[in-house]
Amino acid sequence: MSTLRTLAFLALIGVCGCQASDCSYLGLLTHLNLTTTNKVMADMRPVKNWTTPTLVLIDMLVYGILDVDEKSQTVTSQIWIKMHWKNEFLTWNLSDFCGIDRMTIPRSSLWIPDVHIEEDVSDTGTIQNSPVVSLSPSGWVLANTRQRLTSTCLVNVKLFPFDTQHCNISFSSMTSDVETITLGTVFNDTLLTAVSELFMVTRGEWELENMEIVHYIYNCTIGRTSRLVYTVTISRKPMLYLIIFVVPLFYFVLLDVCSFFISEARGEKLSFKVTILLSISVLLLILKDLLPSTENHLPMIAMYCIGIFALVGISVLETMLVGFLYDLDGYCCNAQTPDDVQVDIQLEVDFHKESDGAEEPPERSSLPLNRPDDRDLLRLILEEVKTARREAGGPKDDERRPGYYRRLSKIIDSVFFTLYFLTVAGFLTYMNIMWMTQIISI
Repeated sequence: MSTLRTLAFLALIGVCGCQASDCSYLGLLTHLNLTTTNKVMADMRPVKNWTTPTLVLIDMLVYGILDVDEKSQTVTSQIWIKMHWKNEFLTWNLSDFCGIDRMTIPRSSLWIPDVHIEEDVSDTGTIQNSPVVSLSPSGWVLANTRQRLTSTCLVNVKLFPFDTQHCNISFSSMTSDVETITLGTVFNDTLLTAVSELFMVTRGEWELENMEIVHYIYNCTIGRTSRLVYTVTISRKPMLYLIIFVVPLFYFVLLDVCSFFISEARGEKLSFKVTILLSISVLLLILKDLLPSTENHLPMIAMYCIGIFALVGISVLETMLVGFLYDLDGYCCNAQTPDDVQVDIQLEVDFHKESDGAEEPPERSSLPLNRPDDRDLLRLILEEVKTARREAGGPKDDERRPGYYRRLSKIIDSVFFTLYFLTVAGFLTYMNIMWMTQIISI
């Protein structure tokens, strides 16, 4: 009897050993009924009770910030999405299959949650889905997706180039409500931000600050839907724009202030100021191509450029006025009255006649020798007439005395320089305080 028991025990051990000896993936696939095409497994949500919602866990990593288009209000980035969910029909015991704890199967063989990104405006060619999914003994499925994502984002350029952008990447289901699919994450936002920084391949002119995760339920056309929102905060690196815009504009207005020391007599002051004004216009054209034309609030850098452009423009107008007064003074000093011109011409004609007649020998005259010459008498009379007219003119001639308009132009230039210098200093100080205050408040 004991012999029979021993043989039965050995047979049982042999049978168990034969069953446990199947350590191939094929045996596991056969056990999971995945060796043949199973349309039900790919089409139906994998739950044993239809009232049980499927928990879909989505972890997103940002490993590249490619471009931020202020004109079209879009952000282009490289993301890596890891999506987990549980298939209640695909479970196995590790001891039955030699400890197999992970298996990959084709993506098309299983049901995939219809989760999409609401802000996505990129084409389907930018999405790289992994051809296989990973399956664990407890039934959890892992699917990886990499995408060159172009998403809409409300870009606020008020503090350009010191701006910080907050862009949302929202995950939700297109056809399932919250009773069918519930979204969540495996890791928290702090860990995902740190891993994204570690795997960051390209940043361009932007720096990843942090990522915040918010999960909430909202009402839509299909009912109450679960939504998972990643708020990605990125900040611009301002050094390039400081070199291109801010510093040159500061030097332009500084050169304009220094141009007041150029003499008006050389005639180079106005052309120098006009050259500065044209240089600022070129920078404004470059800025126009960068900033959106639909911005509700005027960016700080646009206020900075327009303010400097207006100041230099007023300075050019003042230089034109001073130059006009300077030239007017020279014109008035050199101008002569018609009577003076006639008298000078007559005297010159008489002088030439006298010179021509000097070649003939003088005739004896019966007049006294000390009698004054007729031409000298005429000259004295004309000088007395001119003096009388000058005295009769009174204040009008005083206004046109040499150097009057030139002195007036110097006074205007000195007063304007003082006001202009104080205005420029106040404007630059105001812009600096406003810029720094806005940046600190963020």
